[in-house]
Amino acid sequence: MRSRLLGLCLLAATISVGCSSQQTPVSAAPVAPAKTPVLRIGVAPDYPPFVLKQGGVIVGIEADFAARLGENLRRRVEWAELPWPALIPALQQGRIDAIMSGMSITPERERAVLFTEPYLRVGQMAIIRAKDVARLGRPSALSRGRWKIGYEAGTTGARYVQDNLPLAIGMPFPSVENGLRALRAGEIDIFIHDAPTAWRIAEDREGVLLGLYWPLTEENLAWAVRKTDTVLRDQLNAALSRWRQDGSLQAILDRWIRVEVLVR
Repeated sequence: MRSRLLGLCLLAATISVGCSSQQTPVSAAPVAPAKTPVLRIGVAPDYPPFVLKQGGVIVGIEADFAARLGENLRRRVEWAELPWPALIPALQQGRIDAIMSGMSITPERERAVLFTEPYLRVGQMAIIRAKDVARLGRPSALSRGRWKIGYEAGTTGARYVQDNLPLAIGMPFPSVENGLRALRAGEIDIFIHDAPTAWRIAEDREGVLLGLYWPLTEENLAWAVRKTDTVLRDQLNAALSRWRQDGSLQAILDRWIRVEVLVR
């Protein structure tokens, strides 16, 4: 999916300001009696502003959503921190009840899990070194050269590079930070990742990296439950519907992303 200002960009609307990482950590879920039914949520907490750790506490958009879900469903939230590739297997094996980790809906994932209605539309974006803007700053540049293009393995960014940039020398990385480190070091020319990663590049005070704020794809973020768990899926969809109507959904997004986005 799946956290920032350096100009204007298009998501499903115009992005005017980047994401703020200076957020005050909040409790992942309200205090509840020990006998309260548990909602086990799987996350890979390395994707700001959707889910990350600050001071040992899981925070971000998904954490705020989970806290509100715990209240709405009267269930006690328990986090399961997992590597990104382990999330869907953990869900299928019954070790968690839901994935709330900035996950994009894809046909492959839809065959493995049951998604809720989307809560946000994002897309893949390119990140380059600022000194390379003259040669790589146009959308057409990506497909015209035999560039070394990095991406996080197992993500929709990886699929974009593989399917759309046949001349590229694709270079997978185990994490976003590994990819950005390689970009700074000159080991790759471009790094492709979700829009939130491009947004937060503006916080690179050294000005080494530059996010190119034109979306390469259109993707919807949603939560995932087991294919057979239609009851929980319906409960989550009902919560999303209420939050859209009363403004809670937009308020949580606005707390972490100061942009105009299309909520669905």
